Amino acid sequence: MLPEKRPASACLSVVIPVYNEEVSLAEVVRKLLLLPQLLEVVIVDDCSSDRSAAVAQSLSDVDPRVRFIRQERNMGKTAALRAGFAMTRGDIVIVQDADLEYDPEEIPLVIGPILEGRADVVFGSRFLVRRAVRVLYFYHYLANKFLTFTSNLFTNLNMTDIETCYKAFRGDIIRNMVITSRGFGFEVESTAQVAKLGCAIYEVPISYYGRTYEEGKKIGVKDGMIAFWLIIRFNLFCGLSSAFRELPQGPATPSRELNTAPAKADSLSG
Repeated sequence: MLPEKRPASACLSVVIPVYNEEVSLAEVVRKLLLLPQLLEVVIVDDCSSDRSAAVAQSLSDVDPRVRFIRQERNMGKTAALRAGFAMTRGDIVIVQDADLEYDPEEIPLVIGPILEGRADVVFGSRFLVRRAVRVLYFYHYLANKFLTFTSNLFTNLNMTDIETCYKAFRGDIIRNMVITSRGFGFEVESTAQVAKLGCAIYEVPISYYGRTYEEGKKIGVKDGMIAFWLIIRFNLFCGLSSAFRELPQGPATPSRELNTAPAKADSLSG
């Protein structure tokens, strides 16, 4: 059963994994706080060596919708996400990177199919229909396409971009998912697990303002090789019963549309 219905102004939890993003974190949160659907922003600092934790704490002190925890040691993006998901309360949960490669203003487009009751999970695709995309590394493009193609072979889904940051989930799905990968493994693991559920999965086009390595991009060749192995592992050697603590309710239908507007007062009888 879906969680208790809330107005659209209070249905969305945003989880931000942070590692050395003091320059852009405040701007990301500022944009998120403008979203009409926002319930909370959960910042998980992965033991940054810069002032990211101090920035996150100050944001939390100013606005009660911002919640903040700090990992005791650097454990990688997936571990930060796992900790953040456990803290969420929203009917919808989405991942937001702290580096402004993805524009928070596009989140309403990503979560739209879930709000309409048509989707359980939505991926924001950088390749589905081109919006604004910074031209960067060709080999990264090839790696993304290869990993997505390989994943599709195992899941029988026709995804275009499994390595995207913007993944939105029904809250009960992501909070029940048993996430065991490390590093950047969440992208592959979550795709495999929701495919097993038979979820209603949508993709929507998004913009992508990528960074260079000089500007702070972190993912590399080793991460791509690990992702390839994880595709095999989570699709062939991980069953549905071990992927979720409790199986969420079945696929979305339009009749399960979330409440997207404040309740109206009953008309007085004449």
